[in-house]
Amino acid sequence: MELEVVSAAAPELDADLIAVGLADGAELPAEIREAPGAADAKSIFKRLAVVHPEARPRHLAVGLGAAEQLDAERLRVAAAVVTKRAAELDVGSLAWQVPAGGDAPELAGALVAGTILAAYRFDRYRSRPAEEPEPARLERLVLAVADEDRDRVAAEAEVARVAAEAANRARDLQNLPANAKNPAALAVRAEQIAGAHEAVTAEILGPEEIERLGMGGIVAVASGSANEARLIVLRYAGGGDGRRIGWVGKGVTFDSGGISIKPAAGMHEMKMDMSGAAAVLEAVAAVAELGLELDLVAVVPSVENMPSGSAMRPGDVITQLNGKTVEVNNTDAEGRLILADALTYCVRELGAERVVDVATLTGAVIVALGSTFAALISNDDEWAATVARAGERSGELAWRLPLHPEYKELTKGTVADLTNAAAKRKAGTIYAGSFLEEFVDDVPWSHLDIAGTAWDTGREYVGQGASGFGVRLLVELARDLSAGRQASSA
Repeated sequence: MELEVVSAAAPELDADLIAVGLADGAELPAEIREAPGAADAKSIFKRLAVVHPEARPRHLAVGLGAAEQLDAERLRVAAAVVTKRAAELDVGSLAWQVPAGGDAPELAGALVAGTILAAYRFDRYRSRPAEEPEPARLERLVLAVADEDRDRVAAEAEVARVAAEAANRARDLQNLPANAKNPAALAVRAEQIAGAHEAVTAEILGPEEIERLGMGGIVAVASGSANEARLIVLRYAGGGDGRRIGWVGKGVTFDSGGISIKPAAGMHEMKMDMSGAAAVLEAVAAVAELGLELDLVAVVPSVENMPSGSAMRPGDVITQLNGKTVEVNNTDAEGRLILADALTYCVRELGAERVVDVATLTGAVIVALGSTFAALISNDDEWAATVARAGERSGELAWRLPLHPEYKELTKGTVADLTNAAAKRKAGTIYAGSFLEEFVDDVPWSHLDIAGTAWDTGREYVGQGASGFGVRLLVELARDLSAGRQASSA
């Protein structure tokens, strides 16, 4: 989407539709106050009214509610409802006067993110009659701000644009059906990212290399599918202070559950079990586009989990890359097996000094936190707080759950070091995080379980289906850790 930041007054804005936010006690601009439709404008949050001034573009008034409650998240939502109405009005360009009374760059970034995310469509498989016109797409967004804020707003708005468009690319990956998106296809996307950015390099390990390295978790999970596994590695050489950051994303391109097969109802949605991988890949692309100053490595273990005569079985014992043995008591608890190998590889082979993994890991997290928060589990308080703050700024919220030695007892196996599924149905999300902790060698690590936030969140700006959750959080985290941000904060 084309983005423009101007210091023009509202009457001078050049767009098909001009959005006007109304907080409690505010009035419409004088030049449209008596226009047809103006009487319908209310400050009630999300209330919309189309105003038709004579000889001017249409205006769309949107309620913002109480002025003291106006924040970035509220503006993301307001931008989303405006964008949806703009689609109904068949407009190609939209202008916003950035509301006063807050941090102008932050509020502008929220408007950009809410607009781009809400404008997303996945319609590549839909056909339409030849005589039916292509629906209009919102192609241009204009933000009007005070002249003294223009440069700062433009910089923050551009970051928001890059991050939101990256999130939409992640949503494309999530939405692709499994017959168009296997592990090899994810590897192709990684190579495209590397090809587009000089600072990014890609390395793809195939099944023979994975087995030779001793990644028993990836080998076992992939063993039931005709589509072979890939270990995808992206390196971003952006400079920085030399402390290498590692991102790991779960890349199960389809999860049938394996021998411990899932119920048929809803199984079609398991094409999105690679949402963590999508977030990590597209966040790397966004970081590279922004040119952030940091040293970053990303690892995506990618498999299909399918039942067959060669599939792993309940009761099998496997050996992970770090040498620990695991009883496979449930083949549908496969994500932790592939992440275990990827985390070890990220720390030991790639030298990551701080790690975040992102995964649609447990159904239990939906019971605990619904679709509002991802679960955050960490072995390091400072690192956990840094990750959580990035989520607060992006609106991709994470709620920290505890680790405790008693949870660790649940991970112990009967005939092996560990079990991938505890016999007792206790603290399922924490149990999975505690399992993963066994594979990070005490490096500061945070785990984000996004099973409840990657799909069907119902938020105005992502709706149902794929949300792209994690991309904007990771971009904010990278900004926090970049040499440029740290220097400006010193």
